[in-house]
Amino acid sequence: MKKEELIEIASQLKLPKGEKGIEMGNMMHETNINMTRNAVQNLNISNENTILELGHGNAAHVEYILKKADDLNYYGLEMSELMFREAQQINKKNTVKKHADFLLYDGNEIPFQDNFFDKIFTVNTIYFWQNPEKMISEIYRVLKTKGIFCLTFAQESFMKQLPFTQYGFELYTTEKAENLIEKTLFKIKYSETLKEKIKSNTGEFVNRDFTTIILEK
Repeated sequence: MKKEELIEIASQLKLPKGEKGIEMGNMMHETNINMTRNAVQNLNISNENTILELGHGNAAHVEYILKKADDLNYYGLEMSELMFREAQQINKKNTVKKHADFLLYDGNEIPFQDNFFDKIFTVNTIYFWQNPEKMISEIYRVLKTKGIFCLTFAQESFMKQLPFTQYGFELYTTEKAENLIEKTLFKIKYSETLKEKIKSNTGEFVNRDFTTIILEK
């Protein structure tokens, strides 16, 4: 692939837009669903929890989350206006019933009051955080005491094999992510790294190592 094509892929992964953005949203949902489900499982969701997801993409997975317990309230924050609209359309039933709510944000400040959420998670967004320490501190601020935050990302060893990640991605090992977290007030409960097979952009199946770090306020 040419450099321009790789830069375009990297840009769409960070902020999907236009017709290609819809395709990218669908592709990200398919390739990330196991990572998303792993993060959700580690949240230990219970009845009446208020849940926040940062960077929800097309949010085709929200129905799965809402079936985890009764009377849940899901909030999704997204930087991409296209994914914001797609999420609303796909989850029309749940937005009408007030079980799901989607908002746009700037990727830096979380537009909620202190101690608002029981559970927070994000999948494959850490690579794009402008100020990672500030972002984690913002997450800490809006999380209730004893609340859980799950941070899920693909390992650097896998990501650096993808040619487009040299354009605007900050890659992480478990150690690097934990060193970042230790600069904040969060307590690391545990972390796990799993291996999965996913279909690459060229149609081949490749192994991907991904990690979920489970944090408590």
